[in-house]
Amino acid sequence: MALVYQPMMQLSGILFSLLGWVLSCLTTYLPQWKNLNLELNELEIWTMGLWQACVVQEEGGMQCKDFDSFLALPPELRISRILMFFSNGSGLLGLLLSGFGLDCLKIGERQQEQKKRSLLFGGMLVWISGITAIVPVSWVAHSTVQEFWDENIPDIVPRWDFGEALFVGWLAGFCLILGGSLLNCTICSTEVHPSSVHYTVAEQQDQCQRLETETRP
Repeated sequence: MALVYQPMMQLSGILFSLLGWVLSCLTTYLPQWKNLNLELNELEIWTMGLWQACVVQEEGGMQCKDFDSFLALPPELRISRILMFFSNGSGLLGLLLSGFGLDCLKIGERQQEQKKRSLLFGGMLVWISGITAIVPVSWVAHSTVQEFWDENIPDIVPRWDFGEALFVGWLAGFCLILGGSLLNCTICSTEVHPSSVHYTVAEQQDQCQRLETETRP
């Protein structure tokens, strides 16, 4: 049964990994990592991402300005840039390696061991990509919660809240981890090797010969 469901698990793993990688790339460039809603002016919403800060106005649409300096960013945004780049790169490399290791791919049919290694290494890279995507999103969310409940900040000062990009990033990390886990599980599926089959057949022949010898008068 493991061999029957193995191609389906591989296909599901690739689809989840591809979906997670697309969402991870989208999270990297979305400007809605943090939202700031001004109570004095409800028609204006400020958003902050890894690359730019934007203001959303009901009449004027969205206006964005890129950050001038990388070093001037808060520590969580600087590290998040690096981790999201690493997540996107490792996810893409994992997808390519896993694609070459699929059983449904006719390329390299005679090199099964190399295909297994490629699938295993690709699944591990996808899994690492998911972890790397969740870490910066969770870090920014944690710092946002700390700033929101900071008692040293006066109540009249506007505070940042979760942006939509954080939820997209969590979903991306979950899909990548699930996809990488499915790809790695297919490597652990039991297979029947020709040597074991030959040994079983030989053992059955010996038993038949013994029965024939015992039944002879």
